Amino acid sequence: MTAGAFENPDVAAGAPQHPLLEFWFDFKANFGAVTGLAVIVVLILLALFADFVAPHSPIVTNNAAFLKPPFWQQGGSIAYPLGTDAIGRDILSRLIHGARLSLLIGIAVVTLSVVAGTILGLVAGFFRGVIEIAIMRLMDITLTLPSLLLAIVIVAILGPGLMNAMLAVAIVLLPHYVRIARAAVISEVSKDYITAAKVAGAGRLRLMFKEILPNCTAPLIVQATLGISTAILDAAALGFLGLGAQPPLPEWGTMLADAREFVLRAWWVVTLPGSAILVTVLAFNLLGDGLRDALDPKLKR
Repeated sequence: MTAGAFENPDVAAGAPQHPLLEFWFDFKANFGAVTGLAVIVVLILLALFADFVAPHSPIVTNNAAFLKPPFWQQGGSIAYPLGTDAIGRDILSRLIHGARLSLLIGIAVVTLSVVAGTILGLVAGFFRGVIEIAIMRLMDITLTLPSLLLAIVIVAILGPGLMNAMLAVAIVLLPHYVRIARAAVISEVSKDYITAAKVAGAGRLRLMFKEILPNCTAPLIVQATLGISTAILDAAALGFLGLGAQPPLPEWGTMLADAREFVLRAWWVVTLPGSAILVTVLAFNLLGDGLRDALDPKLKR
């Protein structure tokens, strides 16, 4: 008997594993994905309890603490562990509250894009013909434009602000989900279980949403996880350009924009928000890679 048999008696006995348990065994084999998941869990907890965890208000200024360095540098104070910005606001508190904004942006944008993209992809893949051509050509035109440039144009038309920036990023991400959903529908619609459902009298809506959609979720889940990191990055870029979240909201991209002129003499006001964006985006990318490996049978270890 092998060592693996002792670790997992169900496998040794030939008993089938629960799908969730099998998924977890495949997922945890990827150390990077588990690390990304741990970082995301910490960020979610910080975002949920930001009002209790943050030592100061993210928008209250202190006239006696302009550009105070982190506590480990000369002139720093433990009252402001990561220092303060140019008008005396606590960097740590703004980073913690910024995690709430960034996660909200990522989740809201991806939810909107996934729902709209899945519906359009289902319609294009199921009905084909003129409807498919119209939808896919519109998506192709959207994809020909640089994503950030398109987002800037949309925000310039709608006006700067957090909600408009989220809508612009959602429109930019939409074609990816439409194409994935359409490709999955086309591959599924010719299978025997769809033919059997048609013979049994299933209507179009039931075929689309009850029969086909559940078998298309794996690639959409993976793309949605990666899309959150893209949404956070694009929203931070819009905030840096002054088109996203507006001051005094503690959004990481806006924090970078406010700190540009102090980059040479106060490194922490630029490095710390940039590091927060880097770590968050990297964590979601690692999580997406792990989900892809665990959900795709051809990539299982």
